[in-house]
Amino acid sequence: MKPLAELHLHLDGSLRMSTVRELAPSVPGDLLFHAGMGLAEALSRFAFTLSLLQEPAAVRRVASEICEDAAKEGVTGLEIRFAPQLHRGASPAAIVDAALEGIAGRAGLILCGLYGEDPRVLEGHVELARSRPGVVAIDLAGGPAPSQAFRLADYAKPFTRAKEQGLGRTVHASEGRSAEEIRIAVEQLHAQRIGHGTTLLDDSRVLELVLERGVTLEACPTSNVHTGIFKSVDEHPLPRWLALGVRACICADNTLLSSVTTAQEHERASRIPGMTAALMERAIENSHAARFGS
Repeated sequence: MKPLAELHLHLDGSLRMSTVRELAPSVPGDLLFHAGMGLAEALSRFAFTLSLLQEPAAVRRVASEICEDAAKEGVTGLEIRFAPQLHRGASPAAIVDAALEGIAGRAGLILCGLYGEDPRVLEGHVELARSRPGVVAIDLAGGPAPSQAFRLADYAKPFTRAKEQGLGRTVHASEGRSAEEIRIAVEQLHAQRIGHGTTLLDDSRVLELVLERGVTLEACPTSNVHTGIFKSVDEHPLPRWLALGVRACICADNTLLSSVTTAQEHERASRIPGMTAALMERAIENSHAARFGS
């Protein structure tokens, strides 16, 4: 297989298990994801891993280990994402600097805001990126909930500032939810990439928009099985996306929590009904071409 690129990898979901055991007094027996658990339950698992990553030294270590592990499995283009505001052991700026020190030029760093947070958090991330070229993009992660005061469109201001600043933009959207989220993310948040986007084919107008704008979809098949969107990886629409000309790529999402590496995720994707060697090659090419800051 050709050298791979990994564009959708969460730092707090991709620790080595050996590091978890070293940093934690004990490890919950139900830490890892399982099929059909749902997005809310999956997101709740991050509370434990985040508790181990509050201090800059831990963030620095894990960022470095992720780069080492990716290189060993043939990943030559890597982006790591995380939400520095959730690491309370230092200021967001110090946490971002710790991640960049761990990365040491081996990956791009994406800073995440979270659905439901005040958009000013993302504005702060955009400001941090001004003096840190290692920060290549911002992201909106997690998922929407009826109780949240802010909706997807409310994040347009920080994403517009990111565009003006030449910063990359990716958005977790349509993760089993309406394809309308993709439209809002692309048209109002200027998203160049969409995380998950599993319902893209539900709306032909949204598909047309994605094709017209050359938006890249970050497909995470194993993760989508865990969150209950699909019963198996075989149901993922990735081959259909690629055949239609969608710039889709293959991503692991969380190597620890989903127990899958980037190489393993590519192998699983290669066995989806309808996938061909040519389509797999296209997906790998798409991932390299869609890297931010490259």
